[in-house]
Amino acid sequence: MLLDSNLIIYASQPQHGALRKLIAREAPSVSVISKIETLGYHELGEKGQRFLEAFFDAAEVLPVSGSVVAAAIRLRQKRRMSLGDARIAGTARSHGLPLATHNTKDFAWIEELEVIDPLANAS
Repeated sequence: MLLDSNLIIYASQPQHGALRKLIAREAPSVSVISKIETLGYHELGEKGQRFLEAFFDAAEVLPVSGSVVAAAIRLRQKRRMSLGDARIAGTARSHGLPLATHNTKDFAWIEELEVIDPLANAS
């Protein structure tokens, strides 16, 4: 499973303990793009930065490889999508991983990508 940036951010919030348990149990991979997006947030506080740095130190961070670039290009050729989303989806596709995200509508059109929302049934 590849964890999208939005779920990493949700996991840093106290009310999402169930998501943190899922992440601890499943040990999902993350894209280096998510690391850039989350740690690069200009309003990130010190506590949030410490949480995210610890998270990325423990996670398998997947690089932007040639196969990720090729997959992202193919996706953008099919349909307009943000560069960040294309790289995240391309990472999931090139590694054969389902994508866990709360923004399922952004990826639902990609037939060859399994998209799951761990927060969909969260109470």
